Amino acid sequence: MLTRRNFCGCLAGGLSMIAGAAHARAPECAVFTRQRQEEVSADEAVALLQAGNDRFVSGRSINCDLMKQVRETAGQQSPFAAIVGCIDSRVPPELVFDQRIGDVFCARVAGNFVNVDILGSLEYATEVAGAKAIVVLGHNSCGAIKSAVDGVQMGNVTALLENFAPALATLDAGDGPRDSHNDRLVQKVAEQNARLTAASLTERSAILARLADAGRLKVMAAMHDITTGRVAWLQ
Repeated sequence: MLTRRNFCGCLAGGLSMIAGAAHARAPECAVFTRQRQEEVSADEAVALLQAGNDRFVSGRSINCDLMKQVRETAGQQSPFAAIVGCIDSRVPPELVFDQRIGDVFCARVAGNFVNVDILGSLEYATEVAGAKAIVVLGHNSCGAIKSAVDGVQMGNVTALLENFAPALATLDAGDGPRDSHNDRLVQKVAEQNARLTAASLTERSAILARLADAGRLKVMAAMHDITTGRVAWLQ
């Protein structure tokens, strides 16, 4: 029996399905082919990430047909950007930037530093696979940064924390006690680590330097706020 409540429920369900189908056909759901990738400039690649974070923060993330994207990228991938992020479970780059299958390369390591393996991965992502932007994405309240500030000694973590020495070297007496409970100091180290890491990429890689000099690659540092989801872009 069709009652007013049943009718409204069916109508709402139908509208939801229609909206979902429309969302799945959004321009953001189109996979990146080589041609589409080539048409994106380095600046536009960063703008795509910025727009994605705006959608994420405002609750407007795009729902796509992911299995369709799996099929369409099975034989070829052409991501438009590469992101170096932390392993922190609260900062998944694809979600934070509202990207999907085939859109971005992601390298994740505690504290988002870059060693020779990640540097080689970034060279592949850009020179070989055509990505137009690299973003080093740090975040506040980072456990790796806090451990480096406290000088933690523990197994292989000890060697990992040595990667933050350049950022720690930027501290001075005005930053207060070197303690992980000093939130302002921890934030400074995290931001400096992201900046220094991003700046070092073209210094350490002739391939990345050549791409950047030619305007084919943009390298940026950014910080994700785990309390708001917002990404701030560092200069």
